[in-house]
Amino acid sequence: MLKFTWLIINVLLILLILIRIPNNAGLTSFAVKNDFLGSPTSAEKSLNGFTWFLILCYFLLAIKFNFST
Repeated sequence: MLKFTWLIINVLLILLILIRIPNNAGLTSFAVKNDFLGSPTSAEKSLNGFTWFLILCYFLLAIKFNFST
């Protein structure tokens, strides 16, 4: 079950990294065009927080898998 969770976290991290727009506007153009995530600054903050949460979960599970034999 934990390995499946780790796989889901990996996929979500890849998708979050790929959703970033590589110019200075960041998510501004995406949020303004779609009005999907609210204001661009709140969308950026929430996605940054979610990304850091997934990174923390990824590392905790990686450490757990490394120490379990």
